[in-house]
Amino acid sequence: MRKIKLIFNPMSDRGRSGQKASDLRAIVDEYGGADWVGSEYPTHATELAARAGLDGYDTVVALGGDGTVHEVVNGLMRVAAPHRPKLAVVPIGSGNDFAFGAGVPMDPAEAMKRAFTGATKPVDIGVLHDNNNRTEYWDNSVGIGFDGKINIMSRKITGLYGFPMYLTAVLRTIFQDYESAQMKLWIDDQPVVERNVLMLTLGNGPREGGGFLTTPDAQVGDGHFDYVIVGHMGRIAILGLLPKVMNGTHGSDKRVTISAFRKLRLEADRALPIHTDGELWSPYEVNTRVVEVEIMAGAIQLLT
Repeated sequence: MRKIKLIFNPMSDRGRSGQKASDLRAIVDEYGGADWVGSEYPTHATELAARAGLDGYDTVVALGGDGTVHEVVNGLMRVAAPHRPKLAVVPIGSGNDFAFGAGVPMDPAEAMKRAFTGATKPVDIGVLHDNNNRTEYWDNSVGIGFDGKINIMSRKITGLYGFPMYLTAVLRTIFQDYESAQMKLWIDDQPVVERNVLMLTLGNGPREGGGFLTTPDAQVGDGHFDYVIVGHMGRIAILGLLPKVMNGTHGSDKRVTISAFRKLRLEADRALPIHTDGELWSPYEVNTRVVEVEIMAGAIQLLT
């Protein structure tokens, strides 16, 4: 009998996920049940997932959005690989970008069934280090610079959810907090960039922000990540680029570079706002100026 831990975030989708979770209980019971536990504060899901690994659970189900998956992944990565539980995702958050890119059914009922019946596939995980000796794992995307500013702005918006909220945050950021950083970049130990960069986004999956295809060709289990660099441009130009980012055609713009990597180092001339999987990892006051990223290929087995 499989031993399954289901970690539910009652605050996902800005507190609107409770009824969705309740509706899924009958499916869980139909397939033999699971041990439910709710996260109660930020990073609690990380602690719960790590404890599940130590307690011998076979599978951990993240029931929430991208933030919940992010925390659960960070907990699973604390568990030694031979004992690491499999991951299942039931997308009931506002963005659900990792689930979209990983091929998880977007219908919560179908996704819950797959947690019990699905086949596994390996998923790459990234590990991020900075100049403050902090370490974080990530599963879908890392947004540095403009992308991080959008994340900060989105937290000030009320009454909107999902893609409309992120789009509003993008437009506000363009007009309220618009500047570039001088960056030096090394890709797979080779120097590749030294210039003003408006936005640097790293992608394991193709989508972030509930609908922006920032790294449109990225696949979660192909053994490498994708990066997109947007050089400095004026406000009118970035507004013109925005629709292309929504449909993943921005790579044709000469001010945009998209390519693959396994290892990346970044040095910047100023503090960089950074999000990891939509979670604000570095606000300005943390003063992150150096970032190193590496891939851990196939580090987690995902049920789909």
